Amino acid sequence: MSSSTVDPADPVFQLHRGGKMAVVSTVPLTSRDDLSLAYTPGVARVCEAIAADPDLAHEYTWASRAVAVVTDGSAVLGLGNIGPSAALPVMEGKAVLFKQFGGVDAVPVCLATQDVDEIVAVVTALAPSFGGINLEDISAPRCFEVERRLDEALDIPVFHDDQHGTAIVVLAALRNAATLLNRKLGDLRVAVSGAGAAGVAVTRMLVAGGVDPERVVVCDSRGIISRQRTGLTGTKAELAELTNADGRHGDVTEALRDADVLIGVSGGLIPERAVAGMAPGGIVFALANPTPEVDPEVAARHVAVVATGRSDYPNQINNVLAFPGVFRGALQARASRITDAMKVAAADAIASVVAESLTPEAIVPSPLDPRVAPAVADAVAEAARRDGVARA
Repeated sequence: MSSSTVDPADPVFQLHRGGKMAVVSTVPLTSRDDLSLAYTPGVARVCEAIAADPDLAHEYTWASRAVAVVTDGSAVLGLGNIGPSAALPVMEGKAVLFKQFGGVDAVPVCLATQDVDEIVAVVTALAPSFGGINLEDISAPRCFEVERRLDEALDIPVFHDDQHGTAIVVLAALRNAATLLNRKLGDLRVAVSGAGAAGVAVTRMLVAGGVDPERVVVCDSRGIISRQRTGLTGTKAELAELTNADGRHGDVTEALRDADVLIGVSGGLIPERAVAGMAPGGIVFALANPTPEVDPEVAARHVAVVATGRSDYPNQINNVLAFPGVFRGALQARASRITDAMKVAAADAIASVVAESLTPEAIVPSPLDPRVAPAVADAVAEAARRDGVARA
């Protein structure tokens, strides 16, 4: 991309000029006394206290309310591997969403490496400055190893939003859609189109939330994942053992035959005939952006509830419903990690916000609904305490 693609009159470029965030002091600095308290010599007393008792950093620094938003620029939005500098506008955007919706300070950290060992080493070294790590736009399958290793190495929450944020909101939406249609999660036949970061996390989250794994079929670019397929390794091998008890094989059309639910997290287009083969009264979540796997108007011809990842259609499955509240709750509880129970609690809280006013066009709250983040935060903090990972 060259500078010729920049239109200074475009409101998008106007808004982004100079970036979208800044550092703001929380203390006065208008006198010599202010300086002596905020910096030298006063700050030395706080440093000495923390050196003697590192746990005091939670009370006397910003780490109790700060998150690092970390990327290597390898899987940015739908743009692909565009690198760390080009990813920075997205990370800035994520940081301001943290602040706006969760009251959480966040700092973009864009790394000029895509080596797993280097990412883990750098983030581990940076961790003392933060109360949590939000991993963002790191491609699969590396993202799984990065998150696992950081989760093992650090005693603060590590959360890959592309996986778990999407999965939390999908579970919330499916819970409400099932309620609206008088169905039980455990009875639903679910087809997941996509076995990347989001597809794997969505499948695991649905199972944690009550969907029967034997009634789930997952597809990747080669078709249905099953125990009979050769060459499966890592997370796909795990999915094969967890799902598809009927041993289905073939393409997404076969996966959707008599399915109650389609969850698209692949970006690959799904033909109308495949959707037409679903069971009556079905549910379609076509979440690819900007082009859903199934056109929402086409899907509506065949199913009862449709959701997308887009803001110009009803039922937007938007990660902003999850991550600000999840981190606010985790920081509030001083959680050492984010557990499955905390994620399920977040999904239940999101679903509960609109539980009394469900319609086919409103199974999740608006991303701008101010009730969401506080509800999620309280539920996540309580779940952390029940799970024994809270320190406050």
